[in-house]
Amino acid sequence: MGIVLEKYHGLGNDYLVLDPRRHSMEPSEARIRLLCDRNFGFGSDGLLYGPTAASGGRIGMRIYNPDGSEAEKSGNGVRIFARYLRDFGYVEDDAFTLSTLGGDVHVSCLGGDGRLIRAMMGGVTFRSGLIPVAGADREVVGERMGFGGAEYEVTCLSIGNPHCVIPMDEISREKALEIGRVAESAPCFPNRINVQLMKVMDRGSIAIEIYERGAGYTLASGSSSCAAASAARRLGLVDGDVTVHMPGGALEVEMRGDGSVYMTGPVARVGELRCSDELMEALAGL
Repeated sequence: MGIVLEKYHGLGNDYLVLDPRRHSMEPSEARIRLLCDRNFGFGSDGLLYGPTAASGGRIGMRIYNPDGSEAEKSGNGVRIFARYLRDFGYVEDDAFTLSTLGGDVHVSCLGGDGRLIRAMMGGVTFRSGLIPVAGADREVVGERMGFGGAEYEVTCLSIGNPHCVIPMDEISREKALEIGRVAESAPCFPNRINVQLMKVMDRGSIAIEIYERGAGYTLASGSSSCAAASAARRLGLVDGDVTVHMPGGALEVEMRGDGSVYMTGPVARVGELRCSDELMEALAGL
């Protein structure tokens, strides 16, 4: 029998779930690239591997970009994985903690069915050494940086994974592709970076276009939403909690006085995907 994966999406940001308790295939870089390929595989913005054992009895998960690289954290990824755990009977509680490479994430299933999930994404830091951003140790807030021959005012931060937020009067998919392709791997970002072009709509809402590290242009991103909202708050562009609008839909981001950031948004199950014999042969050869 071929390997079975589950597919979910959060506002169009889609992930495959590979469960090691159901299958023994290891998620190598080449295999992930094939499975996530939209022409030769199933197609997705990434792959979630788990549940795995983590310290303290927590449920672990690993997050992979479609290029096979491993991500520290993903807001949509943790919400999707929480829904998967509920759907397949791994957890019965409405609230539990997931362990990721970028830190623990506490999730709450609202409404009981896992279709709306709130995640405590942790705290943010603007310190260059912790993001990381090259150069002297500093907070990277409203700093001028050049990408592709043009200069922008950027704010960089980490929420367990690295982000570069660029405020603009007008944003678009085309601009995100143009700037993101250069900025993602710019020399000043030694571990690459996620890029968000941000337009402030009012004191309680922003819009972003996203170019994700290892994935490219995406319709939505949970960690990018949290990063952009946190940057807007730090820059004094918003007052409190923020609605983040993306091409795939909107997420709600709450920013607490202790620095912690909460995100609430939907998760939808697409269905079960079974690898054919031919795809299994291709995966076995990688």
